[in-house]
Amino acid sequence: YGGAFLISLLLIYFGIWVWSNKLTKINVTIEGSDVTIKVGDIFQEADFKVIAFNEYFDTQVDNKIISESSLNGVFIKEHLDIAVSDLDEHIAAYSFYEDEILGANENRTQGKKLRHQIGSICIYKDYLLTAFAKFDDSNKALITMPEYLEFLINLWDRVNRVYAQKNVSTPIFGSGITRIQGHKNISDEDLLKIMLWTFRISEMRFKYPARLTIIVHEDKIDKINLLDIKSARSGI
Repeated sequence: YGGAFLISLLLIYFGIWVWSNKLTKINVTIEGSDVTIKVGDIFQEADFKVIAFNEYFDTQVDNKIISESSLNGVFIKEHLDIAVSDLDEHIAAYSFYEDEILGANENRTQGKKLRHQIGSICIYKDYLLTAFAKFDDSNKALITMPEYLEFLINLWDRVNRVYAQKNVSTPIFGSGITRIQGHKNISDEDLLKIMLWTFRISEMRFKYPARLTIIVHEDKIDKINLLDIKSARSGI
Protein backbone atom coordinates (compact mmCIF):
# COMPACT_ATOMS: atom_id res chain seq x y z
CA TYR A 1 0.00 0.00 0.00
CA GLY A 2 2.81 2.38 0.83
CA GLY A 3 4.51 1.71 -2.48
CA ALA A 4 1.26 2.21 -4.40
CA PHE A 5 0.65 5.48 -2.57
CA LEU A 6 4.16 6.70 -3.36
CA ILE A 7 3.78 5.77 -7.03
CA SER A 8 0.43 7.62 -7.12
CA LEU A 9 2.06 10.74 -5.68
CA LEU A 10 4.85 10.55 -8.26
CA LEU A 11 2.33 10.17 -11.10
CA ILE A 12 0.31 13.12 -9.80
CA TYR A 13 3.46 15.22 -9.48
CA PHE A 14 4.58 14.26 -12.98
CA GLY A 15 1.12 15.05 -14.38
CA ILE A 16 1.09 18.49 -12.73
CA TRP A 17 4.63 19.16 -13.95
CA VAL A 18 3.71 18.28 -17.56
CA TRP A 19 0.48 20.32 -17.37
CA SER A 20 2.21 23.37 -15.86
CA ASN A 21 4.93 23.33 -18.53
CA LYS A 22 2.31 23.30 -21.27
CA LEU A 23 0.23 26.03 -19.67
CA THR A 24 -0.21 28.91 -22.14
CA LYS A 25 -3.02 30.92 -20.55
CA ILE A 26 -4.12 31.95 -17.07
CA ASN A 27 -6.69 34.32 -15.61
CA VAL A 28 -6.09 36.26 -12.41
CA THR A 29 -8.02 38.92 -10.56
CA ILE A 30 -6.13 42.01 -9.38
CA GLU A 31 -8.02 44.38 -7.12
CA GLY A 32 -11.29 43.46 -8.83
CA SER A 33 -9.96 43.67 -12.40
CA ASP A 34 -9.86 40.62 -14.65
CA VAL A 35 -6.40 40.01 -16.10
CA THR A 36 -5.47 37.38 -18.67
CA ILE A 37 -1.89 36.35 -19.39
CA LYS A 38 -1.49 34.20 -22.48
CA VAL A 39 0.50 33.29 -25.55
CA GLY A 40 -0.86 34.96 -28.66
CA ASP A 41 -0.68 37.61 -31.34
CA ILE A 42 -1.51 41.05 -30.00
CA PHE A 43 -2.76 42.13 -33.42
CA GLN A 44 -5.48 39.47 -33.25
CA GLU A 45 -6.86 40.78 -29.95
CA ALA A 46 -10.14 42.67 -29.72
CA ASP A 47 -10.44 46.36 -28.84
CA PHE A 48 -7.41 48.41 -27.73
CA LYS A 49 -3.86 47.16 -28.37
CA VAL A 50 -0.92 48.99 -26.78
CA ILE A 51 2.08 49.52 -29.09
CA ALA A 52 5.29 50.93 -27.59
CA PHE A 53 7.02 53.74 -29.49
CA ASN A 54 9.99 55.80 -28.37
CA GLU A 55 9.63 59.15 -26.60
CA TYR A 56 9.57 60.97 -29.97
CA PHE A 57 6.87 58.74 -31.51
CA ASP A 58 9.23 58.06 -34.41
CA THR A 59 7.83 56.08 -37.34
CA GLN A 60 11.04 55.56 -39.35
CA VAL A 61 11.51 51.78 -39.71
CA ASP A 62 15.08 51.53 -40.96
CA ASN A 63 16.69 49.19 -38.39
CA LYS A 64 18.42 52.24 -36.93
CA ILE A 65 15.63 54.18 -35.27
CA ILE A 66 13.03 51.38 -35.38
CA SER A 67 13.83 47.74 -35.98
CA GLU A 68 11.72 45.84 -38.50
CA SER A 69 11.52 42.90 -36.09
CA SER A 70 10.26 44.94 -33.14
CA LEU A 71 6.54 45.10 -32.33
CA ASN A 72 6.70 48.79 -33.21
CA GLY A 73 8.21 48.00 -36.60
CA VAL A 74 5.78 45.16 -37.34
CA PHE A 75 2.86 47.46 -36.54
CA ILE A 76 4.07 50.17 -38.92
CA LYS A 77 5.16 47.84 -41.72
CA GLU A 78 2.38 45.26 -41.62
CA HIS A 79 -0.66 46.53 -39.74
CA LEU A 80 -0.84 50.27 -40.34
CA ASP A 81 -3.76 50.94 -42.68
CA ILE A 82 -2.69 54.44 -43.73
CA ALA A 83 0.50 56.00 -45.08
CA VAL A 84 3.21 56.57 -42.49
CA SER A 85 3.07 60.29 -43.29
CA ASP A 86 -0.62 60.29 -42.37
CA LEU A 87 0.19 58.66 -39.03
CA ASP A 88 2.83 61.35 -38.45
CA GLU A 89 0.20 64.02 -39.09
CA HIS A 90 -2.20 62.27 -36.71
CA ILE A 91 0.41 62.18 -33.93
CA ALA A 92 1.45 65.81 -34.55
CA ALA A 93 -2.18 66.97 -34.32
CA TYR A 94 -3.10 64.76 -31.36
CA SER A 95 -4.30 66.50 -28.20
CA PHE A 96 -1.72 65.34 -25.68
CA TYR A 97 -2.02 66.55 -22.10
CA GLU A 98 0.15 69.58 -21.41
CA ASP A 99 2.46 67.66 -19.06
CA GLU A 100 3.05 65.00 -21.72
CA ILE A 101 4.99 67.40 -23.99
CA LEU A 102 8.58 67.86 -22.79
CA GLY A 103 9.79 70.17 -25.54
CA ALA A 104 11.90 69.82 -28.67
CA ASN A 105 15.37 68.33 -28.96
CA GLU A 106 16.82 70.57 -31.65
CA ASN A 107 20.15 68.72 -31.58
CA ARG A 108 18.58 65.54 -32.89
CA THR A 109 19.70 64.91 -36.47
CA GLN A 110 17.50 61.88 -37.31
CA GLY A 111 13.85 61.30 -36.55
CA LYS A 112 11.42 63.68 -34.90
CA LYS A 113 12.43 66.33 -32.42
CA LEU A 114 9.44 66.67 -30.06
CA ARG A 115 9.88 64.66 -26.85
CA HIS A 116 7.02 63.23 -24.82
CA GLN A 117 6.76 62.03 -21.25
CA ILE A 118 7.12 58.27 -21.07
CA GLY A 119 3.71 56.65 -20.64
CA SER A 120 2.02 59.25 -22.85
CA ILE A 121 -0.70 57.80 -25.10
CA CYS A 122 -1.83 58.69 -28.60
CA ILE A 123 -5.00 56.88 -29.68
CA TYR A 124 -5.18 55.73 -33.28
CA LYS A 125 -8.32 53.71 -34.03
CA ASP A 126 -8.05 50.60 -31.83
CA TYR A 127 -4.37 51.17 -31.00
CA LEU A 128 -2.92 52.94 -28.00
CA LEU A 129 0.47 54.23 -29.12
CA THR A 130 2.60 54.91 -26.07
CA ALA A 131 5.96 56.59 -25.47
CA PHE A 132 8.17 53.95 -23.86
CA ALA A 133 11.88 54.07 -24.58
CA LYS A 134 14.14 57.09 -24.21
CA PHE A 135 16.73 57.61 -26.95
CA ASP A 136 20.29 58.82 -26.55
CA ASP A 137 22.15 60.90 -29.15
CA SER A 138 22.95 57.72 -31.10
CA ASN A 139 19.27 56.72 -31.25
CA LYS A 140 19.88 53.85 -28.88
CA ALA A 141 16.90 52.88 -26.76
CA LEU A 142 17.63 53.34 -23.06
CA ILE A 143 15.49 53.08 -19.95
CA THR A 144 16.43 52.68 -16.29
CA MET A 145 14.44 50.73 -13.73
CA PRO A 146 13.03 53.90 -12.07
CA GLU A 147 12.01 55.11 -15.55
CA TYR A 148 10.47 51.72 -16.29
CA LEU A 149 8.34 51.98 -13.15
CA GLU A 150 7.46 55.58 -14.02
CA PHE A 151 6.42 54.47 -17.50
CA LEU A 152 4.10 51.76 -16.18
CA ILE A 153 2.47 54.00 -13.56
CA ASN A 154 1.93 56.72 -16.18
CA LEU A 155 0.64 54.18 -18.69
CA TRP A 156 -1.97 52.70 -16.34
CA ASP A 157 -3.09 56.22 -15.44
CA ARG A 158 -3.53 57.16 -19.12
CA VAL A 159 -5.26 53.89 -19.95
CA ASN A 160 -7.67 54.53 -17.09
CA ARG A 161 -8.63 57.81 -18.77
CA VAL A 162 -9.22 56.48 -22.26
CA TYR A 163 -10.13 52.79 -22.24
CA ALA A 164 -13.92 53.48 -22.26
CA GLN A 165 -14.70 50.02 -20.83
CA LYS A 166 -13.00 48.26 -23.73
CA ASN A 167 -10.52 45.41 -23.44
CA VAL A 168 -6.86 46.42 -23.47
CA SER A 169 -4.01 44.16 -24.62
CA THR A 170 -0.32 44.81 -24.04
CA PRO A 171 2.99 43.01 -24.65
CA ILE A 172 5.49 42.49 -21.84
CA PHE A 173 7.25 45.85 -22.00
CA GLY A 174 11.04 45.62 -22.00
CA SER A 175 10.99 42.06 -23.27
CA GLY A 176 12.19 42.97 -26.76
CA ILE A 177 15.00 45.16 -28.04
CA THR A 178 14.65 47.81 -25.35
CA ARG A 179 16.31 46.53 -22.19
CA ILE A 180 16.52 47.88 -18.65
CA GLN A 181 19.82 49.57 -17.88
CA GLY A 182 21.72 47.90 -15.06
CA HIS A 183 19.46 44.84 -15.20
CA LYS A 184 20.82 42.79 -18.09
CA ASN A 185 19.76 39.54 -16.48
CA ILE A 186 16.19 40.53 -15.61
CA SER A 187 13.84 37.87 -16.93
CA ASP A 188 10.58 38.20 -18.80
CA GLU A 189 8.85 36.71 -15.77
CA ASP A 190 10.32 39.46 -13.58
CA LEU A 191 9.12 42.12 -16.04
CA LEU A 192 5.67 40.55 -16.09
CA LYS A 193 5.49 40.56 -12.30
CA ILE A 194 6.57 44.21 -12.22
CA MET A 195 3.79 45.04 -14.69
CA LEU A 196 1.25 43.26 -12.48
CA TRP A 197 2.56 44.94 -9.33
CA THR A 198 2.37 48.45 -10.82
CA PHE A 199 -1.10 47.67 -12.13
CA ARG A 200 -2.14 46.62 -8.65
CA ILE A 201 -0.90 49.80 -6.94
CA SER A 202 -2.23 52.10 -9.66
CA GLU A 203 -5.75 53.51 -9.80
CA MET A 204 -6.47 51.55 -12.98
CA ARG A 205 -9.51 49.31 -12.59
CA PHE A 206 -11.25 47.56 -15.45
CA LYS A 207 -15.01 47.44 -15.13
CA TYR A 208 -16.60 44.15 -16.12
CA PRO A 209 -16.68 42.82 -18.81
CA ALA A 210 -13.54 44.75 -19.90
CA ARG A 211 -10.23 43.09 -19.05
CA LEU A 212 -6.49 43.53 -19.36
CA THR A 213 -4.66 40.94 -21.49
CA ILE A 214 -0.88 40.63 -21.41
CA ILE A 215 0.44 38.83 -24.47
CA VAL A 216 3.53 36.62 -24.16
CA HIS A 217 5.52 35.76 -27.28
CA GLU A 218 5.43 32.03 -28.00
CA ASP A 219 9.23 31.87 -28.00
CA LYS A 220 9.36 33.16 -24.42
CA ILE A 221 6.55 31.30 -22.69
CA ASP A 222 8.92 28.52 -21.57
CA LYS A 223 10.78 31.14 -19.49
CA ILE A 224 7.66 32.13 -17.55
CA ASN A 225 6.07 30.02 -14.80
CA LEU A 226 2.38 30.83 -15.34
CA LEU A 227 1.33 28.34 -12.66
CA ASP A 228 3.45 30.16 -10.09
CA ILE A 229 1.88 33.49 -11.08
CA LYS A 230 -1.59 31.93 -11.00
CA SER A 231 -0.98 30.51 -7.53
CA ALA A 232 0.35 33.77 -6.09
CA ARG A 233 -1.86 36.42 -4.55
CA SER A 234 -2.98 38.92 -7.21
CA GLY A 235 -0.60 37.33 -9.70
CA ILE A 236 2.57 38.46 -7.87
